[in-house]
Amino acid sequence: MLVPVVWALSRSRPAGLLRFRLLDLLYGVALAGALRVIQGWLEVAAGGSGALPAYPLVNGELSGIWWFTDVVSVITIAPVVEEFYFRAVILVALYTVLRRPFGQVAAGLVAVVISTGLFVLLHGLAGGESTDQVVSLALLGLACGMLVVLTGRIWGAVLAHVGFNLTFVVISLAGAFLV
Repeated sequence: MLVPVVWALSRSRPAGLLRFRLLDLLYGVALAGALRVIQGWLEVAAGGSGALPAYPLVNGELSGIWWFTDVVSVITIAPVVEEFYFRAVILVALYTVLRRPFGQVAAGLVAVVISTGLFVLLHGLAGGESTDQVVSLALLGLACGMLVVLTGRIWGAVLAHVGFNLTFVVISLAGAFLV
């Protein structure tokens, strides 16, 4: 996913897409927290126990590569690459193509829905996601996509995705060590 992102952004990008505003941080934190709470409700509604997820421990410790596989890649690499691919490339390209024939509102909605569908499809192909996880991923994709369309900037979406993944890591650490 990184190659198309670099290629597309080197060719052209909307003015302001990479601009950062302090408000993007607020959007990211608020959306991440709200989406994580909704994800918990969805899990319980789908028949889950509501118990904290937990990382597996070996002799009371996390595996040696845990920092890379579950922290660095999940909190920093995946959200940045995924948001730039699905929102900065796919969403922006669709919006740009659809804006003139269908108008800004319709183009924005269609671009958000398609980029979210592809985002959910990628995660569904990567692992067997339950229904509540698919709905949570769809809500994350829709929220991030709408944030990009409404603000014209990518960083709020990136921070929301980072925060969503970060809260999972924190909750899983609590589940592993406190329960």
